[in-house]
Amino acid sequence: MDRTTEALARYATALAYEDLTPTAVHEVKRKLIDAFGCAVGGYESEPSRIARRMAAVRTSTPAARVLGEGTRTTPEMAAFANAVMVRFLDANDTYISPINGTAHPSDMIPGLLALAEAYRASCRELILAVVVAYETVGALADAVALRDRGWDQGLYVVLGTAVGAGKLLGLSFEAMADAIAIAVTANVPTRQSRAGELSMWKGVATPTSTGAGVFAALLASEGMTGPTAAFEGRHGVWDQVTGPFELGPMGGGDGRPFMIERANLKFFPAEYHSQAPLWMALRLRERVKLEEIAQLNVRTYWMAYSEIGSEPAKWDPRTRETADHSLPYLLTPALRDGAITSASFDMERVLDPSIRPLMNRISISESAELTRQFPAALPSEIEVVTTAGERILERSEYPKGHARNPMTDADVEAKFRSFSEPLLGATRCDSALESLWRLDQLMDVGALVDLFIWTSEMSS
Repeated sequence: MDRTTEALARYATALAYEDLTPTAVHEVKRKLIDAFGCAVGGYESEPSRIARRMAAVRTSTPAARVLGEGTRTTPEMAAFANAVMVRFLDANDTYISPINGTAHPSDMIPGLLALAEAYRASCRELILAVVVAYETVGALADAVALRDRGWDQGLYVVLGTAVGAGKLLGLSFEAMADAIAIAVTANVPTRQSRAGELSMWKGVATPTSTGAGVFAALLASEGMTGPTAAFEGRHGVWDQVTGPFELGPMGGGDGRPFMIERANLKFFPAEYHSQAPLWMALRLRERVKLEEIAQLNVRTYWMAYSEIGSEPAKWDPRTRETADHSLPYLLTPALRDGAITSASFDMERVLDPSIRPLMNRISISESAELTRQFPAALPSEIEVVTTAGERILERSEYPKGHARNPMTDADVEAKFRSFSEPLLGATRCDSALESLWRLDQLMDVGALVDLFIWTSEMSS
């Protein structure tokens, strides 16, 4: 096998639960709470309905359950359907590496949860698998920026999921290497899913990678072998996708944080690079009246500009997915309503002609100075020019939820409740939070899933 495969497989098979720090275990709990809340919030979406219908016609032994209705299906289909729920609101976590490799690592959690339930893994085994999966994504994102080459973050996710799933299955070093090779050879997604006017696929692309990562690990567990030089060999990933790269050190402890501690949470259900501008918009709302805004000028770093503020579709979003990746749109309800919630993306609001005049007074530009500061900081500036000619300036570098400005545990709980209480109710939310905060003390992953099966009770 090549060196990249060997490094990933050796780390994954060697890491033990006892190697984890208390802060890493606590952060796993926070990320699971956040992911479950996002899943409940995304349950009633159309992509989720489609995924649940697909899962319902597949069966296996052992089986895993789809959240909400409890349908038993194959582990890879449960992984896919549940990850679609997590991803839909675009409110789950984000990792931004020092070289601009980005990913939504909690997209992997449903895959690991499904496999843990199907194969009756313990909750501590689930915690360890989550850490291993995040560490894999972090190592890859720190080594290569896929976005710049037109490839999508699903490549990180499929590998992280395969490694975490392999850990749950107890794969040997050799079998783990096969899972990695199968996953990376068969699943290289393009970034077209996030360009121009966005479709449902924007929120389904990485869940597809999650399901594929579970499938790769299951294949390897049955003895399927993969290419021996998937990364570095002829026509491999280095040749075709990334160019050569060198993995850095993996793992935490001895004062070095695990990758899961470096992943950022989102306070608002919107694309990550919009988080700082949205906080600024809320502050500006207290300083200027909406009707007094003659022009609103945003200066930001290249990635934010290119992702959410550079295409014509961002000034006239026609889909929910385009709206949550449109900074002109996102700023408009923030300024008008004083909040960004999942309701901000109801289609009647997205298509409301009365918001277009304000959107058309918003300009977005890239600043070379701010780009140089990224990704160590996420600097953006908003200048409002009023109808009276006054100029009002706001600046932000670390939005709430960033690893350097973290959400508190109370913030994480409040976000979970905001998405979950409409479907789960307050009492079930209390029980779910109590169990998730004690995850390392629980034995049965199935009992954890039980807390998020609710539709049968609602209809009985």
